[in-house]
Amino acid sequence: MTSFDLRRQPTSAGVYLMKDAAGEILYVGKAKNLRARLRSYLQAERDTRPQIKFLMERATAIDTIVTDTEKEALSLENTLIKKHRPRYNIHLRDDKTFVSLRIDLRDEFPMMEVVRQVRQDGARYFGPFASSSALRQTLKEIYRIFPLRHYPPAKCRQRGRPCLFHQIGQCSAPCHGFISPVAYKELVDGVLAFLEGRQGEVIDALRQRMAIASGEHRYEEAAVLRDQIRAIEKTVEQQKSVRYGVIDQDVVGMFRQGGEVEVAILFYRQGKLTARRNYNLNWQRDEDELLAAFLVQFYGRDVPIPDEVVLPIRVEGTAPLSEWLTERRGRKVRVVMPQRGERRNLVELANRNAEEAWQERGSRDEARRRVLGEIEQRLHLQRQPQRMECFDVSTIQGQATVASMAVVLNGEPAPSEYRHYRVKTVVGTDDYAALYEVLQRRLQRGQGENNLPDFILIDGGKGQLGVLTMVLDELNLTGTIDIAGIAKARVKANVRGRAVERSEERFFLPGRKNPVILRRGSAALFLLERLRDEAHRFAVTHHRKVRGKAQLQSSLSDIPGVGPKRQRALLKHFGSLKKIKVASLDDLRAMPSLPVSIAGEIYRHFHS
Repeated sequence: MTSFDLRRQPTSAGVYLMKDAAGEILYVGKAKNLRARLRSYLQAERDTRPQIKFLMERATAIDTIVTDTEKEALSLENTLIKKHRPRYNIHLRDDKTFVSLRIDLRDEFPMMEVVRQVRQDGARYFGPFASSSALRQTLKEIYRIFPLRHYPPAKCRQRGRPCLFHQIGQCSAPCHGFISPVAYKELVDGVLAFLEGRQGEVIDALRQRMAIASGEHRYEEAAVLRDQIRAIEKTVEQQKSVRYGVIDQDVVGMFRQGGEVEVAILFYRQGKLTARRNYNLNWQRDEDELLAAFLVQFYGRDVPIPDEVVLPIRVEGTAPLSEWLTERRGRKVRVVMPQRGERRNLVELANRNAEEAWQERGSRDEARRRVLGEIEQRLHLQRQPQRMECFDVSTIQGQATVASMAVVLNGEPAPSEYRHYRVKTVVGTDDYAALYEVLQRRLQRGQGENNLPDFILIDGGKGQLGVLTMVLDELNLTGTIDIAGIAKARVKANVRGRAVERSEERFFLPGRKNPVILRRGSAALFLLERLRDEAHRFAVTHHRKVRGKAQLQSSLSDIPGVGPKRQRALLKHFGSLKKIKVASLDDLRAMPSLPVSIAGEIYRHFHS
């Protein structure tokens, strides 16, 4: 590293940015004492941690930003990491997506929404839950007990009668005046108490209302309340608490093996274990530094923040971390490191979950390596295909031609890497020309960004493979990227014309006459078929969307005075093109901001 004068550095809290010769930020860190922290880096020859020496060999400059408090330094560090995404900082990749339940009590008739981001918008959030399917199953039970609305009132009021959910008893139809705001608020209060674990209070309140209704000879209402009580009691019996406690907790566990650290978080909500998340961290640092950096990255996103965060070890800056979490949540958050008692037992359970997750991950990684090794051997590739891409073209009679790219990274589908392509230069039906254009665009960009695949699979036979070979030759990439074409299995009738025989999938390789046949049922064949199917699904789905939008625009664009803005307004008001077509002249004239003359033009266009 170039010379750096420690004496000029402050002793206060702040953030430091390590840069390479090109000015790229390599690492962002925070410190209670900047001078002391930077001294530990500059004395790397006495530091036994290999990553410190590795980092300092590349760093040529260090910038510092002073802050008033440690909490401000922590917040600034999180902001800079999100902005610059330094190479040597931790970047979390979820094994699953968070799912939470949102209820906005400021609405006249609040509803329950399944969301994947927790925002500071004043609404109440519950979660996280293990999966969206599990949460929706829970919602079905809640709607049977507390029939809140399912859709926005404006959308429901467009209908002449309540929705199907009202007919089956799972919506109280506030949009059509079937329930008063006061009665609806009682339902909302019941939902909140139920989600907060106060089922006993809900049952007591329902029993009182049932007794009153029965005493006033309102027996049908009393029967409904009786069924609600039974449903709650049944749900409580099925979902008993796994521990005592009425606060929300995130319990963190760690397991370290060699150069890997596995972190597991157990989410306890009102004494119930609701979900688990696992993270694999490769960047080697002292465990307390690693855990502190992980917590900042984890809670710096839109995730539910609990009343208490329970840690397995003591980390630096616990107090500012607690202040920062409190500020983000809007309520007090405690950060504790228990040494004994019930909380310590929870930490040990989280540690065991981390160890189990690490072992499972190792088994999956080994299985994926075996599958990639089989693909490498059977298709005669130069190396194991860590990044595989597959392309497919979708069109109908040359209209709205699109293409797709599906990606597999290290043996696993990577949906975030999938791409759509609108074919720009091809007129009419010419799949080869469309494929040529898309491959040119993808590989030219890959050359510029140094992001090329190891292996490209083309959905098609020798013709499509020839197009790919031509593109590689033109871009001087022949021999750099392995390629193959996958031809769909052929279906043919037997000699009697009754039974149907299905041939194997065939893989065509450049310079080889006969196709390669992979063993039926093998993991390698399944992975390649899945990659091909994903590319096809992604292309067809996008093509339907583009084609539908084009048809919609063409139907309304032919009407004088109806431009893009008015088209959106019409669709928002009526809900669909079909409803616009069948709307009466009075319905069209009743639409706000739609001139009477334009309403007449629309009516004549669809009813002439």
